[in-house]
Amino acid sequence: MSLAAPPHDPHAPRFRVRPPANWINDPNGPFRWRGRYHLFYQHNPDAPVHANVHWGHASSADLAHWEHHPVALAPTPGGPDEAGCWSGCVVDDGGVPTAVYTGVDRAHTGLGTICLARAADPRDASLTAWRPLPEPVAGGPPAGLDVVMFRDPFVFRHDGRRYALVGAGHADGTPSVLLYDCDDLTDWRFLGVLLDGHDPLAAEAFGDRAVGWECPQLFTARTGEQVLVVSLWDGDPCSTGYLTGRLEASGEGGLRLAARRAGRLDDGRDFYAPAVLQERGRALMWGWSWEARGRDAAERAGWAGVLTAPRVVDVHPADGSLRVAPAPELDLLRSAEPFVTTPAPTPLPEAYDLTVTARGNTTVSLLRSPSGAELTVRVDPAEGTATLDRGGWPRTGAGGAAPVVARVPPGAELTVRILVDGSLYELFAGDGAMVTERVYREPDDVGELVVTGAGAEVTGWVPVPPTHG
Repeated sequence: MSLAAPPHDPHAPRFRVRPPANWINDPNGPFRWRGRYHLFYQHNPDAPVHANVHWGHASSADLAHWEHHPVALAPTPGGPDEAGCWSGCVVDDGGVPTAVYTGVDRAHTGLGTICLARAADPRDASLTAWRPLPEPVAGGPPAGLDVVMFRDPFVFRHDGRRYALVGAGHADGTPSVLLYDCDDLTDWRFLGVLLDGHDPLAAEAFGDRAVGWECPQLFTARTGEQVLVVSLWDGDPCSTGYLTGRLEASGEGGLRLAARRAGRLDDGRDFYAPAVLQERGRALMWGWSWEARGRDAAERAGWAGVLTAPRVVDVHPADGSLRVAPAPELDLLRSAEPFVTTPAPTPLPEAYDLTVTARGNTTVSLLRSPSGAELTVRVDPAEGTATLDRGGWPRTGAGGAAPVVARVPPGAELTVRILVDGSLYELFAGDGAMVTERVYREPDDVGELVVTGAGAEVTGWVPVPPTHG
């Protein structure tokens, strides 16, 4: 079965990973095995609401065309995950793909346990059968630590040894990332706090709103630096951030991140809980884009949430800032010929891949309402800004109809790539900023590309339908 959405729903993305129906949130455990990419995700198979958390599963040979699989992990009655299989990662443990995830029991109060599930047949490239271990490998936070939030393990290697990060929040409101030794995946030893909200760079970049850091991820950039990604939780998910720097030895076998740069990961308001796959020579990232509409609308539609396009993330050597671009494999979705090659007004479909290179102030109009309101992207190379103005299509929740500004170093020109798939809008400014927003087109709205500004170059492709399934 493909992940294509029913054609009658203009809001449903058709080219990004999401289940055929019901709820999806955090991406989990991106993993490559026997020539296929596997992507798991938080999933309620019964309704488009956040409850009854399982791990959904999709796979791909090329990062562009995805195939849906049966649920990978389900709560075990009476087990440590009986109230939900929450976020985590997948690693190769001696030739056996192993899910490392947060288990939640009926009595939990924000504190999860760390659970394992092994692939039932490591020879099977589809990885459709999993066997959970009956007992957690970590039954909760370390004794004596004032932790009130404990979840989302992420396993990584450093200097030939295996470690794990766990997202945490402390009773005094300080967010942190905990560090464990887990060279033996069944034997976890607490090593200390890798980083917390008192770090000056983190405090300056993220503020003091978050009381917990969820879904910690760590990857090594091509510069050799490490990048720590955290999702900021203030009682609800709010935003995401990153820190770049170097891992250094600390204490007895511990590590600390000596950060040199911190910033917001995505300038949009509909991106959270990213997961990273470290490959040879690059790191790939997916995020969760939640619904920016009312719960009633999602329940009527029968689905909620989508994962973003895969993004290649790296570090600028000069200043340690994050660099980001859509994965080049997304070009496989492009039609044989572009549907637009000039700034002339052109009708826009429900999904498209558009590149605009501006050499002066340029306004790109994408959508027009019957009242005359326009959804625009204003590009100013001299200021290094790309501003998404969605005033006529206000979102529910934080921000409403406020414009969103992506900032990059100023220059003589600025290239902006815009990926639209139903209600999912992903904007990439240069190679240094990204914006993820959800925009719900009304039946009477007109999708039309209108570009104003001298010297702008425009190219756009229609994505071709998924072929797997």
